[in-house]
Amino acid sequence: MTKRSSETGSAPAAAWQMTLPCVRAVAEQFELEAEPLFADWTSPPAILASEPDESRPDDWQLDIIFDGKPEQATVDAVLALLPKDARKHYTLAQLPDADWVTQSQAGLEPMTAGPFHVRHDRADPPRADLIDFLVPASRAFGTGQHETTRGCLLALAHLKARGLRYGNIADIGTGTGLLAFAAHRLWPQAHVLASDIDPVAVDVSAENAALNAVPLGSGAGALQLVAAPGVEHPLIQGLAPYDLLVANILAGPLIELAPSLSAQVAEGGTLMLAGLLESQAERVRAAYRAQGMVLIWRFDHGDWPTLVLRKRHRFGWRRTTRWRSEDHGAAPGFGSW
Repeated sequence: MTKRSSETGSAPAAAWQMTLPCVRAVAEQFELEAEPLFADWTSPPAILASEPDESRPDDWQLDIIFDGKPEQATVDAVLALLPKDARKHYTLAQLPDADWVTQSQAGLEPMTAGPFHVRHDRADPPRADLIDFLVPASRAFGTGQHETTRGCLLALAHLKARGLRYGNIADIGTGTGLLAFAAHRLWPQAHVLASDIDPVAVDVSAENAALNAVPLGSGAGALQLVAAPGVEHPLIQGLAPYDLLVANILAGPLIELAPSLSAQVAEGGTLMLAGLLESQAERVRAAYRAQGMVLIWRFDHGDWPTLVLRKRHRFGWRRTTRWRSEDHGAAPGFGSW
């Protein structure tokens, strides 16, 4: 079993790998805390958390793959994110010429989530009875294997099943583009904007769009791609407000981006958040509640919940709407008001 992080990049010939044996909790926490450390890097390292031996479920391993030998200050900063007993047995070694992120994703089995079927090898047969996507192993996060991506796919299907309609959709932190493609298939007349902080991910999304016959463009029924940190781009802000915005990143950035992400959502619009652990859900929810976002659904997939929120109408000339569970599916205790 391997769980991959949203921190990805291509590793050229001079790649170096830092390996740290640890327990599962340390691996998961490191993936969350490493995001700010590499946020300003043009080509951030790939972070792979794995369980090498399924018969020993508590023994995990972190592999951090750098484009070149990391400076000692970088090594020290990585170790500082770990408990003292997890810092002792790390190794650092140069790797032979290979794209290690792509290789780490090779051989993934097809995945089904609700109406979606995601395959990663052209040799795998498509499913004519489902919405089929081909997303090859790549340099970007979001093949559909991780619970966060699966959770978002199921949540999108739930919104469609409830009869909700969207015409202006944004996927912030798109990775491979999979969630943007899914939204496009569910609401084919909508304009979908997909962005990522990593230009490599944007290139990968464009390649995957071609593989899946998703039209690129700036009008209704098309997908538009842009490289940007968060929503800091004139195109993203110029196309706002969005009636559906998806952000599958990490808990820390989600909390930090709460004001800016919420500002891009139309009044009465939907915001989907993922990439957070169950233990972080309340903190994320609180950050968005302060921005006028009300939790209406929560989907739990292992330790990785997906939160679906709706933006309150402002007070003023328009009377505030009170969302009813029978109209919008808000479960008791999940923020209906």
